[in-house]
Amino acid sequence: MVSMAGETVGYKKEKTCLQLKLNGIVQGIGFRPYIFSLAQKFGLKGWVRNESGGVLLEIEGEEEKISSFCRQLICNPPSLAKIDKVEQRTIPLRNFQSFEIASSQAQQERHALIPPDIAVCQKCLGEILDPNDRHYLYPFTNCTHCGPRFTIVEDIPYDRCKTSMRNFPPCPECRQEYDDPGDRRFHAQPVACPCCGPQLEIRDAKGIVVSGGSNWLEFFWEKMNQGNIFAVKGLGGFHLACIVQSSTVQTLRNRKKRPFKPFAVMCRELKTVENYCHLKKEEAELLSSPSSPVVLLEQKKGIFLPENISPGLNTLGVMLPYTPLHYLLLQGPFDIMILTSANPTDLPILKDNDEAQEQLKDIVDFFLVHNREIVQRCDDSVVRIIGGELQIQRRSRGFVPQPVELGFQAETTVLGAGAEMKNTFCLLKDNKAFLSQHLGEMGTLESDEFFRESLGHFLRFFDLHPQIIGYDLHPGYYISSTAKALPVQNKYAVQHHHGHFASCLAENRFGEEAIGIILDGTGYGIDGAIWGFEIITGDFVNFKREYHQRYTPLLGGESSIKWPWRMCLSYLVSSMGEEGLSVARDLFAPMFERELTILEKGIDSLPYSLLTSSCGRLFDAVAALLGICYENTYEGQAAIQLGELLDNKDIALPLDPYPFLLKETEIDFSPMFPVMTGDMKKGASVSLIARRFHDTIVKAIITAVKEVSERTGLNVAALSGGTWHNPYLLRKVVNILSQDKIKILLHRSVPPNDGGLSLGQAAVAYWRWKANVPGNTHEGN
Repeated sequence: MVSMAGETVGYKKEKTCLQLKLNGIVQGIGFRPYIFSLAQKFGLKGWVRNESGGVLLEIEGEEEKISSFCRQLICNPPSLAKIDKVEQRTIPLRNFQSFEIASSQAQQERHALIPPDIAVCQKCLGEILDPNDRHYLYPFTNCTHCGPRFTIVEDIPYDRCKTSMRNFPPCPECRQEYDDPGDRRFHAQPVACPCCGPQLEIRDAKGIVVSGGSNWLEFFWEKMNQGNIFAVKGLGGFHLACIVQSSTVQTLRNRKKRPFKPFAVMCRELKTVENYCHLKKEEAELLSSPSSPVVLLEQKKGIFLPENISPGLNTLGVMLPYTPLHYLLLQGPFDIMILTSANPTDLPILKDNDEAQEQLKDIVDFFLVHNREIVQRCDDSVVRIIGGELQIQRRSRGFVPQPVELGFQAETTVLGAGAEMKNTFCLLKDNKAFLSQHLGEMGTLESDEFFRESLGHFLRFFDLHPQIIGYDLHPGYYISSTAKALPVQNKYAVQHHHGHFASCLAENRFGEEAIGIILDGTGYGIDGAIWGFEIITGDFVNFKREYHQRYTPLLGGESSIKWPWRMCLSYLVSSMGEEGLSVARDLFAPMFERELTILEKGIDSLPYSLLTSSCGRLFDAVAALLGICYENTYEGQAAIQLGELLDNKDIALPLDPYPFLLKETEIDFSPMFPVMTGDMKKGASVSLIARRFHDTIVKAIITAVKEVSERTGLNVAALSGGTWHNPYLLRKVVNILSQDKIKILLHRSVPPNDGGLSLGQAAVAYWRWKANVPGNTHEGN
């Protein structure tokens, strides 16, 4: 909401002069040109300029015209702008002779917000396909309404000299467009053309240039069609590209050592997407939006696409071309291609040419590179429509660094350090939360450098100096060690699931006590166990654990996280004793005889093993029991594949759960396993058993939450944690609890997984500091 301070503009014919200061996303989206044209429309004089604090302008003319100018500026700004605050004051007449865009000025105060990168607009696409236009086939064409922003910015105010375009002085034609108020490239900072802008070249695996100039596109199409794999330098980093041919996709998997993790694809246009996937209106709008994320779509059955693109899944990650380069790549003999992040396993996405050449030389055959520096690494965002609502699964390109609005005003700067997996950090400033782009997995020198580099950029952009930091309670997390070493005065360790809970509360601007339903794979508990199926109550400062899944031993330690069959063995033995062990031998001995024999010897020591209440591990166990997944080759693989056995029509069916128990504070799923294995012996279908398992989880959650609500009087529930990516669970739980008059808080602006954890950590740390509560978050302290 825009707030205004100062005098009210009158409606007299008298001449007056007004100074306006605007904060928000007002740089890099054509805001100054818009103000220029608006001043011309109303016949007003003055100037406008970018500052570190936002946009400042002085406007002079008749009061009535100035009033109309201000009303249109505030009510109808450029589509990509977001005005957060307007300060105005009347100043002495300046007797301006014209209206000008003045040179930018740096200031000590920094309130300007850098916009995210913006997908290519239709006018620029028209130019690159027009043989008579000077931008014909130029892959870096952009204008005021589209193009790179966040990924090329080094500092603010947003001007060419403070971006990686500083190395490309504009030619006379580009300068003329830049200076022409009637041109859509008026003051477009990355403006470029083939004469003055960045250039492409193709190198082979040894780094030798094999194509450039005018024939690079034909070379790319020819080599792609021959089954070669390319590394393509894009907006925020490198992608791996190949045609959607089974043998080529398998070659990519073998070289990248990525046997099952799904690849994303890029399609030429929406019609292409519809050839392969079911496409709803909301999904089409997302694909075509300025953020242009990867959208998870349901694949059509019977339409040929190699199964090894997304093995074991019914969904496909799809995006449309969001730069002129990508658009050109798909104008040839194929209208769909694999386009997946080119990061080595567990390392950040690659952004520099030499770095990519060294890291990818054994994976790709050719490198399609350019000479525009990527300042900020930024992976593709991933989203999904569930029940008609947006869910963000990875928040990065197209969304970052746009802030999340808070329901409170932070009196000092706060840093949330994020999680060990799917890391982002979060900075609280005033009533805004600035989450970083997706940083990935922590624990390596490269990821630590990426974290520090990105944090440094954000702190410099906004001139921030954190006084409070929140980090994960896990004593072994690399990111927690990094956070504790930062020079910040007030440090709070935040229990993982309290952080998830607080993230959902903060995003929904809800500051009162609520119920939390937190389901995920791994979170260090205050008792030293691995938590992950938690029904809690609390607020930003404290929480109380009301119910949790009964603890199950991690047989073989944390290696059970990688091997779901080991988790299944633990559940079977814990719930069925010798009979369960017999079932496990029948299922797993043919594949894992040696490991099973060793693990059997440790069964007597199960009570002394590391314990878990993780929802993710329960999904792992059932996935292995049903023969769906025995090894997690990527995070959440077993749970994802198990969830994909259900489809939309199952949502309408009544619950058909297996038995379970609620006793004291525990949810005990032990009674489920004998009945489930009985169904298997009777020949029940895997999909039916999977649905009944999901119904059991739903019924257990509903029963526990209703009991807590009746006992405490709380009627608001916040859902957070990576398990809520499961559409069936989410829709069933939301539908049933809503019918029971319980208000549901969901993530819409940040991911429910660990990518949104940093927001909750920052919120908890701030409110514990604000409440003068010493120490870290533990249950009820």
